[in-house]
Amino acid sequence: MEGGKRAEEAAGPSSSSSVGTNHEMPHHPNEDEEEEEEEETEEEKEEDEQHHETDHLKTTTFQPGPLLSLKDQIERDKEDESLRRWKEKLLGCLESDLDGQVDPEVKFHSIGIVSEDFGEVVTPLPLDENKNARVLFTLREESHYQLKLKFSVLHNIVSGLRYSNTVWKGGIQVNQSKGMLGTFAPQKEPYEHALKEEVTPSGILARGVYSAKLKFEDDDRMCHMELKYSFEIKKSI
Repeated sequence: MEGGKRAEEAAGPSSSSSVGTNHEMPHHPNEDEEEEEEEETEEEKEEDEQHHETDHLKTTTFQPGPLLSLKDQIERDKEDESLRRWKEKLLGCLESDLDGQVDPEVKFHSIGIVSEDFGEVVTPLPLDENKNARVLFTLREESHYQLKLKFSVLHNIVSGLRYSNTVWKGGIQVNQSKGMLGTFAPQKEPYEHALKEEVTPSGILARGVYSAKLKFEDDDRMCHMELKYSFEIKKSI
């Protein structure tokens, strides 16, 4: 008996107790840990997609070529008779009228006011220095009117010609309108373009003299005209 007891003590704990003490139980992630792993995976995917889009934009960015004068463009296609005729028809001018200037120029000839009150009144441009300080036109309350411009385009095509018309009364800005005229090629005959229709305000506070600034720019932010003028609003009959 004593021999068996000594054998058991020498052998140590049983194999069943050894398994319980020497090996840890397997870890099972809870729901919070699974959600965090999913969120990290989604964030990594989004970052990868953003990097891919950025790299794609870098490789596909449009690089415009050098701006050429119309004379150079026509001479480049001189051998193609149909293309040359098409360009001349589009431009509305002869080859001899073109120079080598690259930048377009817009020359304004007149500004008109079209209204139901008095029809149309046209004022030549540029304004005389004496006329800058005086009222250019007079309208009544709740009148519908349009500004009408006459202009020529020289040297090259002007792209995205647009305007802004800002109005002040007593030093306070009361209105600003903006609009697009479009793209125009040089031609012999001047262009005529009416701006969008406006309606004058009404009421005792609306009457009086206003100052305004009309500005024209193209897609290259080149300013072709900045015209300061004044007008008056009177009481309706």
